[in-house]
Amino acid sequence: MKYLIVFEKTETGYSAYLPDLPGCVATGRTKEEVEKNIRDAIDLHIEGMIADGQPLTPPESFADYKEVTV
Repeated sequence: MKYLIVFEKTETGYSAYLPDLPGCVATGRTKEEVEKNIRDAIDLHIEGMIADGQPLTPPESFADYKEVTV
């Protein structure tokens, strides 16, 4: 399964979250750091779900870009 990861620039670095895995979030000072941290967070989040007997739901989120002219 492939889950959408949303990355955002913040005042202090970057944050990331997965819309289809509520509560799975990470931060980092750099893009590289937040990418590593969210991948670690996903692994831990899924391990916890399995340990708790929660079903792993298939991803439903998607993203797209719209070009605008100003």
